[in-house]
Amino acid sequence: MPQTLLLAEDDRAIRHALERALTLEGYQVTAVADGVEALAQAHKSPPDVLVLDVMMPGIDGLQVCRVLRAEGDRTPILMLTALVETADRIAGLDAGADDYVVKPFDVEEVFARLRALLRRTSSTTGTASAAGTTGPGAPAPGVREPEPSTERLLTAAGLRMDPQARRAWRGGRELELTRTEFELLELLVRNAGIVLDHSTIYDRIWGYDFGPGSKNLAVYVGYLRRKLDEPGAPQLIHTVRGVGYVLRED
Repeated sequence: MPQTLLLAEDDRAIRHALERALTLEGYQVTAVADGVEALAQAHKSPPDVLVLDVMMPGIDGLQVCRVLRAEGDRTPILMLTALVETADRIAGLDAGADDYVVKPFDVEEVFARLRALLRRTSSTTGTASAAGTTGPGAPAPGVREPEPSTERLLTAAGLRMDPQARRAWRGGRELELTRTEFELLELLVRNAGIVLDHSTIYDRIWGYDFGPGSKNLAVYVGYLRRKLDEPGAPQLIHTVRGVGYVLRED
């Protein structure tokens, strides 16, 4: 069965072009023109993945995202945005989006990011068998693979994580994390004390490397730090300049 995709974009030309391209790529696409229609359609027939334009009249993409997340809907969401400032991207992550593409975009980039989101969803729900163990999604040598899904609790540097329930705590405080934030933190916790380079993290979390000029990882790490850090407590995620990131409690 083709994977279902809900597209919300108020620009008619972009909407029609994307709908056609995504249909040719093999998706079963439902295209709507605004956030109100997007919410109605998502409630009526939940898709496998959503593509939401940020700037739409009435209810915009960020509001749609917030409503769905507040309802407990964890469907992966890719945002389309003409806003390129870090604060704007953080707003999308804060709303619960999993990834974003900046306009003008190459449709092949949209395809690649959707494939990565759906691979991660399949891995999380256990519907994918050996996906991600070889090829572009494989971990670099020395990086530990996630434990079987029967494992209940991960601990490192004062953090606790329950991968099955997708819950995490620092001390007694539960962390409110988006899908991507949870997966990034889980990767760091499983490899506590090991410096993970940018390429390894991109491959494990997004399924492909965005390249040396991308700020995508830095944005997610910065936002994750804001949720983890506590006054008077040591920082847990450390930057190793020119290499990547490591989780440790100094």
